[in-house]
Amino acid sequence: MNSGSWNMHMYHDEEGRRRWQNPEELLRRIGLGEGQTFIDVGCGEGFFAVPAAGIVGPRGRVYGIDINRQALDNLNARAISAGLENMTLLEGEGEETVPCQKCADFVFFGINLHDFRNPGKVIQNAGKMLIPGRGRLVDLDWKKIRMAFGPPYEIRFSPEQAEALITNEGFAIITREDSGPYHYLLIARPR
Repeated sequence: MNSGSWNMHMYHDEEGRRRWQNPEELLRRIGLGEGQTFIDVGCGEGFFAVPAAGIVGPRGRVYGIDINRQALDNLNARAISAGLENMTLLEGEGEETVPCQKCADFVFFGINLHDFRNPGKVIQNAGKMLIPGRGRLVDLDWKKIRMAFGPPYEIRFSPEQAEALITNEGFAIITREDSGPYHYLLIARPR
């Protein structure tokens, strides 16, 4: 993932972010449950990975992938302090990192699909990681509207652009909905 030039201060202000985005509620809404495997591509400091690890429990697994070593170190410290032993953190690009084949119930892109050097390739990789028949790709992303924070308007994907990108890589869209005032949520399955 390319960290880009946009100001990510608000993104890293977890308390502020929780005012407009509840990760536990979103993860339950997509169907994440106990014993499942969740792969967070571009996990950062774990805004979604930490609650996912709590939801999937000790029989489940969370893989966090990110290029930012410091973010992964911070996430690891959070996981240790929370007693979460079901997380595997991998430093690497989403285009090159596939921690397992046909193992994931969910591959999750949390407001970052526009940041990857090659979004099509990370979507192809999601297809490799998802369990055939039941695995789901989830794309939570910024609405393509002008606002004072978040990534620049020019690099955001509209829901239609994201859908086209995902379907071009062999997926079928299951649902598309708003997720709060700033984001949309796409859920897809491999065709």
